[in-house]
Amino acid sequence: MKIQRLNHSAYRHQYHVVWGTKHRRRWLKAYVKEELITSLYSTIKKYPTLFLHAINTDEDHVHLQICIPPNIAVSDAVCKLKSNSSRHIQKHFKFIQDMYI
Repeated sequence: MKIQRLNHSAYRHQYHVVWGTKHRRRWLKAYVKEELITSLYSTIKKYPTLFLHAINTDEDHVHLQICIPPNIAVSDAVCKLKSNSSRHIQKHFKFIQDMYI
């Protein structure tokens, strides 16, 4: 992992973030995973200082290895990633949306 730079600082912050599906339901199949990855990368494009090193999923949880700069709170970055990906997935797959009611 390389050293990142802002105007007045240099950093190397790397986080391993894991989150599960609601009620640990096993709906992260291969075709849903593709849409999830697309959604995560489209969110990352909006925040150029964030960098995804790796994404991995099982059927009921997601692993991210992400570099977050010190001027963005980790909770804010994870909140944006989770909310945007959840909205995207629920819009494309109606069976997932029905599980959240």
